[in-house]
Amino acid sequence: MELKDVDLNLLLVFHKLLAERRVSKVAEALGMTQPGVSNALKRLRLLLGDELFVRTVRGMEPTPYALRLAEPIGFALSTIHDSLNEVERFDPLTSGRRFTLGMTDIGEVYFMPKLMEALRPIAPGVTISTVRNTSVNLQDEMEAGHVDLAIGLLPQLKSGYFQRRLFKQRYVCMFRAGHSLDKDAITVEEFRNAEHVVVVSSATGHAIADQTLERLGIGRNITLTVPHFVAVGHILASSSMIATVPERFAMACVQPFGLKYVTHPVSLPEININVFWHTKFNKDPANRWLRGLIFDIFADGRGG
Repeated sequence: MELKDVDLNLLLVFHKLLAERRVSKVAEALGMTQPGVSNALKRLRLLLGDELFVRTVRGMEPTPYALRLAEPIGFALSTIHDSLNEVERFDPLTSGRRFTLGMTDIGEVYFMPKLMEALRPIAPGVTISTVRNTSVNLQDEMEAGHVDLAIGLLPQLKSGYFQRRLFKQRYVCMFRAGHSLDKDAITVEEFRNAEHVVVVSSATGHAIADQTLERLGIGRNITLTVPHFVAVGHILASSSMIATVPERFAMACVQPFGLKYVTHPVSLPEININVFWHTKFNKDPANRWLRGLIFDIFADGRGG
């Protein structure tokens, strides 16, 4: 006999009859009619080639063959039930889980110090690694579970992904303290004439600022281009250049590098910074815990 030939519902009827010994009680327990229970028993008798239960004054008495089947069938049904109803748990305090996050270098500067500080008391064994959103095939890596979460402006992550807004980010002008533009506001003309360091980030959402300036015909005196934001703080601290950067990156650079920033003189579009995760891991307890923690720390209105 093959398992494909066995209807699981017949085994449920068999298991209940062993316990109740009356067709009426089995029907009530399983939400069936009495004829439905009788029909199920008939099918099971034909399938197994045994009477299984004999009607007596004490109710439906199992045959010796039915009694031999009682324990293995009961165990199998119990195992299936427990497996289907098992709730996987994640205990950050005892876990040694390693999470991988996809983000830009700006993300590392802004998110990682606060996140690692938050993890220390509540998840001392949890470790984090980061990868560039542009250095891997992010969609494939997240689907495979190699990258747990991605943070940023990632329009390529659409079908098959969930996302949740952390905050909107505006662009500002940043420069060293004491710069000739170190004042409450600067004009578009002053912006044009200043020396600029520009981060070439065409594969990230931050290219939107450069594209907007180009579309508006606002030229810049670009004296240096670099491939990463992470060097910008060092460069501005010891030069007269200015940079167009996301505000939260500027906030992280002010104190370490002695920098200042002001509202950008050009109306640049704000960008949405979201947390992304693959649909496959939407209910994964560890994934849910980490993205919940990130939201609690960094989302607008959550103390971030």
